[in-house]
Amino acid sequence: MNIRRRTWLACIAAAAAWLATGLPSGAMAQDGPGGALNVAIFPEPNIIVGGWGQTGPSQLVNGNIYEGLLRYNDKLEPMPGLATAWAISADSLVYTFTLKRDVTWHDGQPFDAQDVVFSIDKIARTLNPRVRVALQAVESIKALDSHTVEIRLKEVFAPFIGLFDVSTIPIVPRHLYENADLAGKPPAGPIVGTGPYRFKEWVRGAYIHLVRNERYHEAGVPKIDNVFFHVIPDAASRAAAFEAGKIDVLPGGTVEYFDVARLATLPGVAVTSKGWEKFAPLAWLWINHRNPLFQDLRVRQAIALAIDREALSKVVWQGYAPAASGPFHRQTPFYSAATVQPQRDKDKARKLLAEAGYQGQSVRLVGLPFGETWNRSAELVRQNLLEAGFKVELVSTDLAGAVAKASNWDFDLAFTLMYQYGDPALGVSRNYVSSEIQKGSPFNNVGGYQNAKVDELFRRGAGTADPQQRAAAYAEAQKLLIDEVAAVWLLELDFPTVYRSKLDNLVNSGIGLNDSLARAAFTSR
Repeated sequence: MNIRRRTWLACIAAAAAWLATGLPSGAMAQDGPGGALNVAIFPEPNIIVGGWGQTGPSQLVNGNIYEGLLRYNDKLEPMPGLATAWAISADSLVYTFTLKRDVTWHDGQPFDAQDVVFSIDKIARTLNPRVRVALQAVESIKALDSHTVEIRLKEVFAPFIGLFDVSTIPIVPRHLYENADLAGKPPAGPIVGTGPYRFKEWVRGAYIHLVRNERYHEAGVPKIDNVFFHVIPDAASRAAAFEAGKIDVLPGGTVEYFDVARLATLPGVAVTSKGWEKFAPLAWLWINHRNPLFQDLRVRQAIALAIDREALSKVVWQGYAPAASGPFHRQTPFYSAATVQPQRDKDKARKLLAEAGYQGQSVRLVGLPFGETWNRSAELVRQNLLEAGFKVELVSTDLAGAVAKASNWDFDLAFTLMYQYGDPALGVSRNYVSSEIQKGSPFNNVGGYQNAKVDELFRRGAGTADPQQRAAAYAEAQKLLIDEVAAVWLLELDFPTVYRSKLDNLVNSGIGLNDSLARAAFTSR
């Protein structure tokens, strides 16, 4: 099929998808002084209530309705949010937040310190497993007055100040949820935050509509009047809808990478990889260390040497995802370049495999069902392993199946994608320490890797505020993980966002579009 025919068919598919959205007449127009911003979203969020909605699509919407105590710039430095000031005691055990005054919830109720205490100590501690682990270091959370919150730690937890963005701990209204059943279904009541946009309408399968919060507490924002998040299930249709001018923003990961490269050449289109500094997404292959075959280090080394990460980066991911050098993303604090995993050497891989006495046992490789780019990645890795002498069975499944296989350790090798959340203690250690080998979740040490020295190094890195001591501990941990081939790290996924170049200041924090669209504006109409 030539490109012109493929594009034409994609446009037809886009038109069909667009009609299927049920978008109301006039929603596309940039009506009002600030206009309307149209953003693609997929998959559709299951819930957008702050605290309950934790998936990527949920966070994309939630960051506009709710807020965190802090925001973070691209260097991961804290900036004011609902807190205007913050102080950390000399012993790093007491954190004091001063809250912004004259802030109201979208329903008109006043925001105060009790909302913050409730959101952290009740909602986040109960509903967010990742935050719950971090909050184990907390001794107490209390309101000193209506606009001051004090958090005391039992022990030093170095990355604690990095917990307070809206995607991690959104502040929610206590007056609506203090009697909510946190073990039951999410609340079905009004969606109320303090953020720059108010919830207007959600037509399932079609779009989510947010409107400007006229009483927002920051002068001059939001600058755009209406935001529509359009649910378009097919990646080619999303790309074609953008080309047709129906979509202004394609958030990272919503179109195939070969389409990113094509769309980037169109007039009036810009592409940025900014806005992922705090998440620092990393893709890798889990190795199931419970499999006797993989308990031989030579076999694990053969896997690592077999895979052509540069081809993955340049060919499959069109240069938008650099090859990973190890377990830390380069943007994650305490990344060490002193030790990196070896480059591809398939002859050495074959030699190691022979030395290990490999008998041709079949290896199940589980892919990720996130689209054609991921399918091509799995095919390339499979081909690389075949060339090194492995017998490989590629296992394709839907998202639920992939999650189930990882959670239940039902794989030999499996693709994964994880965020590192701005600190190794928040987003890296969980994947390798033995205490996080817990069946039932895909977000912990799924591979079953165990090394007491690595456990101790991650404990040491989190338990001191001294940056030099932290760096030393994490550098040694990275070396051990690479030397022992705890996993095979593939790509650093700095997801490119495709958008209209007439949009100014679209990405303005270290969590990008997950923060809010409040400061974005059209420079022309």
